[in-house]
Amino acid sequence: MAEDTKTALIEAKDVFVTQWGAIGSAWGINRTMAQIHALLMVTPKPLTTDEVMEELKISRGNAHSNLRELVGWGLVRSVIRKGERKEYFESEKDVWKMFCIIVRERKRREIDPALEVLVKCRQATKGLKGEEAEVFQKQIAALSDFVSVANKVMEKVANGSESQLSDFVSVANKVMEKVANGSESQLMPLALRMIK
Repeated sequence: MAEDTKTALIEAKDVFVTQWGAIGSAWGINRTMAQIHALLMVTPKPLTTDEVMEELKISRGNAHSNLRELVGWGLVRSVIRKGERKEYFESEKDVWKMFCIIVRERKRREIDPALEVLVKCRQATKGLKGEEAEVFQKQIAALSDFVSVANKVMEKVANGSESQLSDFVSVANKVMEKVANGSESQLMPLALRMIK
């Protein structure tokens, strides 16, 4: 590989790893975990913990705990090479699979607990009377309905194939157009179409 090409590739890789780390918190993981994921995504061969540490200038404990967490999410696999004692790690490279894994994990970590709380609140206030109770119950019911639809959408995405996701994205684009145009009253019917 020519020196100019190698330098340009290293610079682009550094930019990608840094940026992916910065946006990691948007999908529920810390910066270092996202940077490790990015590094493994764009590296053609599996890396050891030592190689991850060296590349990202992080401690062994930080590398080890974040690699374990990525394995737990299903975004990274541990690879054992015959005759070697070291453990290697490689990332899922299929973008659709990665997207589905991230959606599944976010659903499990965020939506499922939110639904659980909403169900408990509805049950706890079921028989209560009075204006405050009615306002509370109405708001909790609306939130519960919305989160239930979001839950079903995320289930569909997490368990869908690439072709099913393309259909889903088509309907999701229509939903986003309605949001942009301020047509919130039409959102629920579209959302229900998404989960059928």
